[in-house]
Amino acid sequence: MKHTALITGASSGIGREFSYIHAEQGGDLVLVARSQKELEIIQQDIQSKHGVSVMIIVKDLTKQDAPQEIYDELKEKGIELDILINNAGFGGLGYFHERDWKQDESMIQLNILALTELCRLFLPDFIERNSGKILNVSSTASLVPGPLQAVYYATKAYVTSLSDALSQELK
Repeated sequence: MKHTALITGASSGIGREFSYIHAEQGGDLVLVARSQKELEIIQQDIQSKHGVSVMIIVKDLTKQDAPQEIYDELKEKGIELDILINNAGFGGLGYFHERDWKQDESMIQLNILALTELCRLFLPDFIERNSGKILNVSSTASLVPGPLQAVYYATKAYVTSLSDALSQELK
């Protein structure tokens, strides 16, 4: 694979658009999402339109072991990433004290823990090669309080803070 980007949350929205943009520039892709059907449709469309290689990994990043499983699968197949785009995420609406804890826990697992672990897994490879890029998708929600979306806003503040810190460390 050449100039390969791994994109989480690639089956829809911004992640899907990142996939098409990267493919238009001639880059190969590793697309990660929960929906096999949607990933297969995107895979076929991109491969036929742009002639790049597209690997799909059907994985639920709200599951604790998912980031390590992705990393291990790519290592086993000898796939070296050039770009990591941590895009997967979701939010929720409601009073903090009334929201379903399992939903918020899954949000934290996806928006914070999976993103952080993927950075932690792939960054040493990038440093060793002195090559690689990470894009952590955050939100303007990271900059202000978020009544009725407290956990979502807090997770995005974490993403912004982590990304800023990593940028400074790697200068």
